Amino acid sequence: MQIDVNELGMRRKFEEEVGRYNKFRKEVLRLSDKPLSRDEIDIKTYAKYVLREGSNEEKRELLGAVKSKLILKNREVVLGKE
Repeated sequence: MQIDVNELGMRRKFEEEVGRYNKFRKEVLRLSDKPLSRDEIDIKTYAKYVLREGSNEEKRELLGAVKSKLILKNREVVLGKE
């Protein structure tokens, strides 16, 4: 079973983060080589990163975009049957 993520909400946030990263590389790190495009990063990898490293607010926003039913069972989050 796959998680159904609100693609529009996640895509917008994802594109904002890529833009923010590119700006950081250019202005702070002074790296002027090829900027990262959104096609080079998988949205699934981004979601995993947010769940591991993001703030509570970022995690809440990500999980709010999940349309599938999530169930906490034996200290694990599993997808509910629809």
